[in-house]
Amino acid sequence: MIKPFPSGSPFFPATPCWHGSARVRPLARWLLATLLSIATGLAWAEPATVTTPPVATIDWEAMILGLLGGLALFLFGMDQMSDALKAVAGERMKDILARLTANRWLGVVTGALVTAVIQSSSVTTVLVVGFITAGFMTLTQSIGVIMGANIGSTLTAQIIAFQVNELALLLIAVGFLPMFLTRKEPWHHYGAATLGIGLIFFGMSVMSEAMAPLRGYPPFLDLMRGLEQPAIGILVGLVFTALIQSSAATTGIVIVLAGQGLINLPAGIALALGANIGTCVTALLACIGKPREAVRAALVHLIFNVAGVLIWFELIGPLAQCVAWLSPAHPELTGVERLAAEAPRQIANAHSLFNIANTLLFIGFTRQFARLVIWLVPERPEEEERVGRARYLDEELLATPALALDRVRMEALRMGDRVQEMLARILPAIIAGNRDSLAEVKAMDDAVDSLHAQIIDYLGKISRLTLTEAQTADLIRLMSAVNDLENIGDVIETNLVVLGNERIDQGLSISQPTREVLNGFHRAVTKSVGGAVQAVAQKNVLAAQTVMDMKQEINRIADSAALHQARRLVAAEPKRIPAYTIEMDIMEKLKRIYYFAKRMAKSVGGQPVGQEVD
Repeated sequence: MIKPFPSGSPFFPATPCWHGSARVRPLARWLLATLLSIATGLAWAEPATVTTPPVATIDWEAMILGLLGGLALFLFGMDQMSDALKAVAGERMKDILARLTANRWLGVVTGALVTAVIQSSSVTTVLVVGFITAGFMTLTQSIGVIMGANIGSTLTAQIIAFQVNELALLLIAVGFLPMFLTRKEPWHHYGAATLGIGLIFFGMSVMSEAMAPLRGYPPFLDLMRGLEQPAIGILVGLVFTALIQSSAATTGIVIVLAGQGLINLPAGIALALGANIGTCVTALLACIGKPREAVRAALVHLIFNVAGVLIWFELIGPLAQCVAWLSPAHPELTGVERLAAEAPRQIANAHSLFNIANTLLFIGFTRQFARLVIWLVPERPEEEERVGRARYLDEELLATPALALDRVRMEALRMGDRVQEMLARILPAIIAGNRDSLAEVKAMDDAVDSLHAQIIDYLGKISRLTLTEAQTADLIRLMSAVNDLENIGDVIETNLVVLGNERIDQGLSISQPTREVLNGFHRAVTKSVGGAVQAVAQKNVLAAQTVMDMKQEINRIADSAALHQARRLVAAEPKRIPAYTIEMDIMEKLKRIYYFAKRMAKSVGGQPVGQEVD
């Protein structure tokens, strides 16, 4: 459930629901707005330059408060709408992304659709990186999705350009009702999205009223005319977007200025072009310390946007003429009134047209883009493989619990792969290996422990979010599963490795018949662990049932092995009793490993987590 007014300040929550780069958004936005307001006030408040009557009527304190309050409402409304849409559609959008990227054109359409719905191109990019690293998508396929995400991100500007400010309070009221009257999860999200849209329009209305006196203030009008120079406009849009980390918010504010007749179409286009580059800063910051695939995806985004802006730098004039011809005109108005009526829709259309044209222009060069970024960011031995660094636990996805839990499954699969590798190598090391081979298996548990700690920490962050009952149950199951995997690693490290060293210390030799029995038991247990990991990672109930049905087979093999060992007690071999003891301990520890595998499977199969297993 999304709360209508989070704890903390009225507009920005103090609870830990802002993660990663999002933690700095509220502070950056307030700091930016305050600095701009102070700087503007100082620049405008020189008595020597105040010569026209309109200047004397401007109430600077009221204007600054109006701008700050309207900006806060506007940005909070955008976040509220985005979070609600991600909560409603996050998991479905993940499935759409995974299925509809067979070719570059489908990738573009899919990227545009997903981003238009969840209103976050950064989340789309993060999902794409996850699919690349998991092998579900190639880098070339992902480039089409990233291009499409730029198109989808223009939807917000199109909505804002309608300027239906008179409906703002109605939308707020309509959105609040389902959040207040019902506890049904989908209706809360729909209400939060509607309320967010209402806050966007209400914030725009407040900012517009605050800036209305500036229509007659020559210094400000001169400043806005300076933005018509493409280089200056692009630079201002870039810096502003990098600070508030939202190109949609920048474009929205530009449309608010245009709605007051304070900037014309060429200046608005230049600011929007700068916003397209500035939005890449978020992706670049998010990829710091991430796998090479994440860096490449962020670099694709940056190169694509910068190349597009460079191409259109000298074509802002023709682009302005084109959108002026395409957009609704108001010839019955003149001067500032006509500019205020026409420019908002023209800027929104220019923003969309620019991104669509760039995609059509570059879509044929996806392979070349892929080769370029691979050349710029070459492969290297993955350090995280040795130290156990998580690859999928991206904090950008914490705002969408369904997607965050899905990432935990992917990381649990990596953890399970390492545990299975330990299990595969331990029995040969015990039976016929040396101390070095045993030490190698023991060292592998460091990566397992590291992944376990990172997954549990990430699950702890998810648990502090607002979750549905199904998501809460899923979180508990995943936490239990990764604990079981860690327990299997510990059994191998602290028990089976010790037994191998004891065999070497005592100079024992395990007979060939006994080796065959132990190998058969080991194969069955290894199969059960693999099935349990598959069941958890894929929520595969059939695989979970298969693991649980192996109980009789495991017991049969264990009984047969125990009978074989009892018969071997009378064999005329040296050190038969110490060998028997170690062999029985090996089987006992393997049976213990099956216990944890079966417990993992039971949680996926819908049985209570933590229930003791026979």
